[in-house]
Amino acid sequence: MQILSVSQLNTYIKSYIDSNPVFSNLFIRGELSNFKLHSSGHCYMTLKDENSVIKAVMFRSSASGLKFMPENGMKVIVEARLSVYDRDGAYQLYINDMQPDGIGALHIQFNQLKEKLENEGLFRDENKKSIPQIPAAVGVVTSETGAAVRDILNILKRHRPDVNIILYPALVQGDGASESIVKGIKILNEKNVDVIIIGRGGGSLEDLWCFNEECVARAVFQSHVPVISAVGHETDFTISDFVADLRAPTPSAAAELCSLSIDEINSYLKGVQLRFNELLKAVVARKKSQFSLLKNNYFLNNPGIILENRSIRCDELRTNLSNSFKNKLNKEKQRTAVAVSKLDALSPLKIIKKGYAYVENSDNKIITSSSQLKKNDKISLYFADGKKECEVL
Repeated sequence: MQILSVSQLNTYIKSYIDSNPVFSNLFIRGELSNFKLHSSGHCYMTLKDENSVIKAVMFRSSASGLKFMPENGMKVIVEARLSVYDRDGAYQLYINDMQPDGIGALHIQFNQLKEKLENEGLFRDENKKSIPQIPAAVGVVTSETGAAVRDILNILKRHRPDVNIILYPALVQGDGASESIVKGIKILNEKNVDVIIIGRGGGSLEDLWCFNEECVARAVFQSHVPVISAVGHETDFTISDFVADLRAPTPSAAAELCSLSIDEINSYLKGVQLRFNELLKAVVARKKSQFSLLKNNYFLNNPGIILENRSIRCDELRTNLSNSFKNKLNKEKQRTAVAVSKLDALSPLKIIKKGYAYVENSDNKIITSSSQLKKNDKISLYFADGKKECEVL
């Protein structure tokens, strides 16, 4: 009897399942739950139906090719192989590809991106720029060989023979199409055009998909030139339609929306002239009314009264200024007299007049104590009316 370790048993079962071709290419339908996108790029999840569940993993190399973001509760069909994870002794699915069950991956990707950009505010009306009615230059991003470019050019030239048309020949289908459209929008933003038309003729969802790419949507949103989206037929909607400043149902309609015909321009100018004349009449009438009020103004008709009033006011101001100056001068005189009186009271001359004197030695230094003098010293006594020379006995 052979005794196996747990690791040996798991390895044996794993080898058996991995070598069985039945388990190497499975197609399984189920509902996603416990979905987790790891920072490594790997996706971990559980597939379940009404009665059972099974763990599954989709490595980054496979997950990077998905056209949609898997979510819990989504019903899918997966292409996978079955194997055993040795450490846990649990079998699980290793998914190579995944498709939505019942609704296409492109539809899911479309709805997911639409919801994302809408939440970011890229569809809001306040972010949309107005389309000029009489542009001098129109930029066009489309295929240079399709019917769409012919329709746009024919209508623009018929309506506005003078308009300057700058065509950027872009890919509008297949690999590299979205990058080509983004480049065209950026280049036309540098060409000083007044409006940009992006679009193409009708086709399947796959054919129009480049106009649903996030990079195209953001290039349209970031354009400082107004953008008209004209993709497919009237019933076709793309992400660029929602982001653009204006959606046209067809490329031909886009050309008509940004190029009034000569007759329409003449009609527009006549309307502008009519409105200008009405505004001018209103301004003239208002100015006449203002002039009438001024003409009947009492003071304007009697300017001498204004001068008299101003003259009287000047006299009042002059008198007030003179009085203020005199009051200020009297206050300063009084303050000066008080200061002089205080200084006079402190004057040493006033003290000397009362019978006092002060003493200086021969070096002209004031003597303040008898100890500073000795016999035969020459001194000077200063009185109010003069001095006397003396000798100390």
